[in-house]
Amino acid sequence: MTDLAALPDSWDIWAEGEDGRLVLAYRPDIFNGNDLPAPCLPTLYLTHGKRTRRPGQNPTDTTGRNDWYVTLYLEPEITLDGGTQFSTRSDALSAALELARQFDAGEIDYRDCYQVPREQYFARLDEFTGRESVGESGGG
Repeated sequence: MTDLAALPDSWDIWAEGEDGRLVLAYRPDIFNGNDLPAPCLPTLYLTHGKRTRRPGQNPTDTTGRNDWYVTLYLEPEITLDGGTQFSTRSDALSAALELARQFDAGEIDYRDCYQVPREQYFARLDEFTGRESVGESGGG
């Protein structure tokens, strides 16, 4: 069983449901409207059944499936690769922790998820994640 102690210090447990759902938030201390825009707070969701709603709303489990999903929201309407499906919560949690580690280490190229380049925001986020700025949208 994967332990949440492996969660990088930059991620906080935002919510943990009795049903196994988990919401992680990346550096809420810097997404405060002063350093970076609060609505852009990256969140990682581990859910039972595919999420049909966006962050800030109650997730629903209308699929009736036993599958677990991991989804990284860069902003409420922007996700990384639309989420990943797992047959067990343990596998999903392992994947969520690895994704959190990769994001924190600057290994995730979030630029390709945006239709409109936000270079100033990307450069600032790069500073916090340790990612080397590429200077242009879509580069890696």
